[in-house]
Amino acid sequence: MSDVRAFFEGVTGRVDKSKIAGMTATYQFNITGDDEQVWSVAIANDDLTVTEGPAEKASIELTMAAADFLALIGGTLNGQMAFLTGKLKIKGDMTLAMKLQSVFKLG
Repeated sequence: MSDVRAFFEGVTGRVDKSKIAGMTATYQFNITGDDEQVWSVAIANDDLTVTEGPAEKASIELTMAAADFLALIGGTLNGQMAFLTGKLKIKGDMTLAMKLQSVFKLG
């Protein structure tokens, strides 16, 4: 995956619908660095909506540098290790963070 925007523009095709069944949550991804971006992914009614920009009310906010985010989605950076080393900052519902890899098919 070459860039953050490409990931979010194609994320609806990556999501395992069985993993979001019955879920209601909004993930907000704060990407830092030279190409700073904010993306929101709202999950409700077994579907998801991707929006560029901050969520009105995020269930969880994940903040990381673009290079680290690309490594995470590419499978070369483990989410738990990223969190433990400070490369990934999480604010909100930690149980949603644990579902991140399976819901978005990361790695």
